[in-house]
Amino acid sequence: MALPDPFDDPRGALTALFRRAVEVADPVRVVPGHLPERPAGRLVVIGAGKASARMAEAVEQAMGPCEGLVITRTGYARPCKGIEIAQAAHPVPDAAGAAATRRMLELAGGLGPDDLALALISGGGSALLCAPATGLSLTDKVAVTQALLASGAPIGEMNVVRKHLSAVKGGQLAAACHPARLLALVISDVPGDDPADIASGPTVGEGSSPQDALAILDRRGIDVPGAVRDALARGSSVVAPGDPRLARTETRIVAAPAQSLAAAAGMARAAGIDVRVLGDALEGEARDLARAQVAAARGLVPEAAAAGRPILLLSGGECTVTRRGDGVGGPNAEFVLAAACAMDGLEGVHVLACDTDGVDGAAEVAGAHAGPGTLSAARRQGIDPLTALRTNDAHGFFGAVGGQVVTGPTLTNVNDFRAILILPPR
Repeated sequence: MALPDPFDDPRGALTALFRRAVEVADPVRVVPGHLPERPAGRLVVIGAGKASARMAEAVEQAMGPCEGLVITRTGYARPCKGIEIAQAAHPVPDAAGAAATRRMLELAGGLGPDDLALALISGGGSALLCAPATGLSLTDKVAVTQALLASGAPIGEMNVVRKHLSAVKGGQLAAACHPARLLALVISDVPGDDPADIASGPTVGEGSSPQDALAILDRRGIDVPGAVRDALARGSSVVAPGDPRLARTETRIVAAPAQSLAAAAGMARAAGIDVRVLGDALEGEARDLARAQVAAARGLVPEAAAAGRPILLLSGGECTVTRRGDGVGGPNAEFVLAAACAMDGLEGVHVLACDTDGVDGAAEVAGAHAGPGTLSAARRQGIDPLTALRTNDAHGFFGAVGGQVVTGPTLTNVNDFRAILILPPR
């Protein structure tokens, strides 16, 4: 794939870099090298996440038909001959996900010491693997998930709460597979690539406590059903890291944000662009991170002009959005909208931010692009960008001005991809 000339087609160049980042994280490319030999007993494939169906497809391409069950986001299914592909809602769990999770736990509970469970785990699994803890209902879980999403809590805090309200997260899926051996192949979508944070660590021991979860809810001012607080007060069934039921569990990260950023950086450098990678694990409010990166880009404009070649700022990680209005907009689109406002028509600077799973927030849009003419185009239509930012309506804004990036399901998930291109005068 050739990179379009960034001077002639800056949006095309940034989009090509994003597609390169997604391409190298395709499960069909990264899963086969980590597959085990078939065991003496049964090989059962389980798992959940936005990439899990594609991972299951990769397993069957390499090993032939297998038995098992994975849960993916609705619309992300892939054809498999033996592995059942269940589809459920994301980011808010639903009854389909809860029912499929119960079947998965039953399947895991039937394994013996000669069997091997192959767990395919990727981002999105926290919502898709939904088995409420004793005393809780699906309605309780939905209420907590919605409140956490609106609060702006980082993914690590969200997952601590969700683990202690679950019968499958925090190592409990691995415990259900005991005494079988378990190999977890994981695609990371979290800053730091900690397997305990990916899909809320269903195969990884958990060191936090229910009191930690309560403290997060209180610190964030989150109002939850009384049954939730009662459940946390009683304790939880997460599995401690040293639990003997995890002794035969192995976890491998098969794809991560750093690899995707490196691939995009290599593609840009090959085209003569000066690349600065700001990090693959950046977190924070999308609008705050955008303003900081635009300030950095503004400071590099003279350097790009003096050198006579473009400079590219790349970053990954996971932004958050604290809902202040009733608009439609995910963290990537909000990053780009805040960046466009901060750029305010700055010549030669273009920005793109997209989620590598193809879904930014709850919208079927990967993200957005903005350039020097974005704000003036909006104002010609009578659209106020600051109002859109204030009401969290970034997707509505970019839908109106033609700045949306739509990919459809990418079948992988290595978190957010952000790029700011600084072009010298020509």
